[in-house]
Amino acid sequence: METSDAQAALERGRALMLVTPPAPEQAGDVWGHLSGGLTLVVSADVDSAQAWADAAPTGLRVHPVTGLDRSARLLKESAVDVLAGTPEDLQALVSRSALKLEAVATVVLAWPEGLTATNRLEAIEPLLGEQREARRIVLSWNPSSIEDLIERYARRPHVVGDLPLGDDARPLPPVAAARYVILPHARRAAAVREVLDALNRARVAEWRRGDASTEAADAILCIDLPTRDELSHIAARGGAVLLLTPAQLPYARSIAAPLTALPLSAARDRAESAATAIRGRVATRLEAGGLEAELGLLEPLLQRYDAAEVAAALLAISHQPAAISQAEPVAEWVKVFVNVGKKDRASAKDFVGALTREVGLARGDIGRIDLREAFSLLEIASHAAEKAIAGLSHTMIRGRRPSARRDRDV
Repeated sequence: METSDAQAALERGRALMLVTPPAPEQAGDVWGHLSGGLTLVVSADVDSAQAWADAAPTGLRVHPVTGLDRSARLLKESAVDVLAGTPEDLQALVSRSALKLEAVATVVLAWPEGLTATNRLEAIEPLLGEQREARRIVLSWNPSSIEDLIERYARRPHVVGDLPLGDDARPLPPVAAARYVILPHARRAAAVREVLDALNRARVAEWRRGDASTEAADAILCIDLPTRDELSHIAARGGAVLLLTPAQLPYARSIAAPLTALPLSAARDRAESAATAIRGRVATRLEAGGLEAELGLLEPLLQRYDAAEVAAALLAISHQPAAISQAEPVAEWVKVFVNVGKKDRASAKDFVGALTREVGLARGDIGRIDLREAFSLLEIASHAAEKAIAGLSHTMIRGRRPSARRDRDV
């Protein structure tokens, strides 16, 4: 009955919300609600987009956007039924005129909790705004955190699934303790042996969706992402170990406490390698010999946090515009005038996305972005200024093809 009610709601033009853990294998009902025409799945990252392709039913052509050129070619050849990608990549395909909005029949917002927290859905606001006739399906594990999004793009949806709220309307507490490992979805199967070595337990069982076993074990390795109730049953058999993607970590913290990282030797090596690479980018801005001391400071963090999270934190710090702009001499920047501004609803993220994804500039080549009402002024590293000026004319920003030139006041 629930499935037929959901389908009827979609046919009447209402949005549909499926309350599920943030994993495509937990969203099986969504496949039955897709209609003819192209379906867009808006994902948090490329790894999550790839997971949709792996979970798709046989015969359905699901393509994750891992490269813009290949995705554009497949769209042109009408070789895609479901296109899964990040907001930035989907907008880039629209800007290239490879993704035709009139061909979109269904839009699936796949667990947008993380996207709304960082305003990343702004990249596809034109798509969501123009495609009013397309079916809207929202997958969410925490609907109360995306109420503004629901009101804007999926008002009064038909809800399927249990909201994670108690009788007092407060969020449900975690149900059990667990350990976790951060792994890309594509690497999960290959990393199981590495996790087993790190656990070093006599009896380790593997859990997948549908497993009803009650046999006890020293540790239960969750190959699939469990629901709240499933984790409660798993924890009754033994200590749960969750294999998570970065986007799934907030959900895991809502159902498991304490949630502690399980260090992997290979993951530690990868974190150290990533940290070395990041610090190598700023090595010219440090005194000789300072790198070794900084790397030594990471060891206590690796004991407290997952190595992949430490690497991600270092990467985020290295990308902070303030740190970059302070290190670059002012004389090395060129100010570029662009005839797109606040009246076009443009944001700094729009310019950064266009310059890095479409033009091919490094993030460090982009300095301060000054948004005015009718235009914007961009600071571009001198060696990349001409490339930026030429490349911007081949992009789309908020539906406009911009014109760029060196600012005459410089």
